[in-house]
Amino acid sequence: MLAWRNALLAVFALCGVAMGGWMARMPAVKQALAIDTAQTGLLILGLAVGSIVGLLLAGPLLSRFPSRTVIAASIAGIGVGLLVAGAGTTLSPSFWVTYGGFAILGASLGACDVAMNVSGALNERALGKTFLPVLHAFFSFGALLGAGVGAVTEFAALPLLAHSVVLAGAVFLVGALYVRHLQSEPVGSSRAPESRVSLREIWGDPRTYFIGLIVLGMGFAEGSANDWLSLAMVDGHGADNTTGAVVFGVFVGVMTVGRLVGGRVVDRFGRVLTLQVSSGLAAVGLALFIVVPDMVTALIGVVLWGLGSALGFPLGMSAAADDPRTASARVGAVALIGYCAFLIGPPTLGLLGEQLGILPALTVVLALIVVAGLASPGARQPLGD
Repeated sequence: MLAWRNALLAVFALCGVAMGGWMARMPAVKQALAIDTAQTGLLILGLAVGSIVGLLLAGPLLSRFPSRTVIAASIAGIGVGLLVAGAGTTLSPSFWVTYGGFAILGASLGACDVAMNVSGALNERALGKTFLPVLHAFFSFGALLGAGVGAVTEFAALPLLAHSVVLAGAVFLVGALYVRHLQSEPVGSSRAPESRVSLREIWGDPRTYFIGLIVLGMGFAEGSANDWLSLAMVDGHGADNTTGAVVFGVFVGVMTVGRLVGGRVVDRFGRVLTLQVSSGLAAVGLALFIVVPDMVTALIGVVLWGLGSALGFPLGMSAAADDPRTASARVGAVALIGYCAFLIGPPTLGLLGEQLGILPALTVVLALIVVAGLASPGARQPLGD
């Protein structure tokens, strides 16, 4: 089981590297394509559209193929998406080629997201303690590493194509080394067949929607930082591109720490209280970032925003997988609700950012965080939190 867990940790980290390494250079992408904030939102929409497609395909794929096969194919797709996006920004700058790369990257990340979260939840159940936050911490650690690479390559003025080749090479190499050690089920698990699970059963259960609202709000708190934080620092707070990438790294670093220690907090205080406190911290931090123009206060806001965003998404995934029989189906449904925010979020924030400024546009994210906090009781474990 140890080799399987280590391989799963590597997969989570790998997805984080791909996401963080590319999104940290969004200001450079914007400049390379000579597009405005609204068009940048539409570009990021390609990532969201692809993610929705990947999420919709994940359930049927997992019902036909082992999760290891789905994860392996997804990792290959991540590398291809990075290469296409890099080519679209550098060889002959093209919005639509870059958009296509974002879509491939999103679809691959979406499918991998469901597969690795289902595997992680089964492993968590076998261990008998909260473990998904640790897995998501490795995603954050990977994103932090990717953001660091992004900051270095930005400082060195490395072309975006070369940057994408480095990232894609790391994805292919680590995938080849670790995916073969994955198992579709953890040792000792007793997962029941899911053939009897119907869409009506999943979508007819109010708990799916409450958990979905948690994942939507807290996932958007994390996702909006991935998409817009570095750009918000540049356009909203007057920082340079390198500082924007570094501040994004701070966000990811704080979130990583929160996830590494969060399992003990959840096991002691329960999901509901942990989610309520987390949403409060994220809301206060984001409000400070939006309202206060001082750079130091904005950085404090980023720290609180990152700490509050740490546990929402993994705890939502864990809650969705409480019943082994419906784990894959409910995780897919909840993830789909969460990713719907990413579908409408980038163009909405982009359009609002173009009209009002990117900082005022982030109040939409603040509202969703509040909704997630109010929905937190829906994550209570069926036998008592």
